[in-house]
Amino acid sequence: MARRPGGHPPRGEGARRARPPRLAAAAETSPRPRAAEAGPAPATPAPAPPDPGLVLLGEFGRAHGLNGEIRLKSYTADPAGIATYGPLRTADGRRIEIVSARPAPGPAPDILVARVKGVSDRSAAEALNRTGLYVPRETLGQAEDEDEFFTADLVGLAVVDTGGKPLGTVVSVPNYGGGDLLEIRPEAGGPTALLPFTKAFVPGLDVPGGRVTVDPPDDLFAPAAPKPPDEPA
Repeated sequence: MARRPGGHPPRGEGARRARPPRLAAAAETSPRPRAAEAGPAPATPAPAPPDPGLVLLGEFGRAHGLNGEIRLKSYTADPAGIATYGPLRTADGRRIEIVSARPAPGPAPDILVARVKGVSDRSAAEALNRTGLYVPRETLGQAEDEDEFFTADLVGLAVVDTGGKPLGTVVSVPNYGGGDLLEIRPEAGGPTALLPFTKAFVPGLDVPGGRVTVDPPDDLFAPAAPKPPDEPA
């Protein structure tokens, strides 16, 4: 479960912007807010495809029911929009066509229940677990300036501090209305933490090199303060 940055307000100016993958007709679509209580992200992101021209749009989870439906984590601005990109690709070159997608039960808006063409039973759905779904980069357009990045390009980046020490991995880029955040799973495992996606907190970003350099507060991965007991009436 991710912790909000709480007492770690953004340092100064210089907010970076993350643009989720989207259709060209929805170029101005903003990412939907995601609750920090949405649940833990996968322990590791989907494997990077061998083709750098592909961008990760989503990842299958466990089978849902007995009739071939499967849970799907979507990284698109409108989570259900992942089903509108046409056939998607996997890292090993397979084509996947999402026939339908609906919100999954629970509070996470980016988790869907999908039906895939040619998948009609639980065994076939289970075989897709942990499979990443990709789209050619040229279908997404271009970032408008040097401080704008596709959300999918940030998910999976290794996180290091300014001294080069490994800290963890970016597993999500949520936005609760106050700007984009990096959700970071620590190197040693455990609860994720949220860091404002600003130049002050994120001074270095090397997408081609697969690494993001951060200047985090000392207590980034400290356990959240316990909730005080209710006062007697």
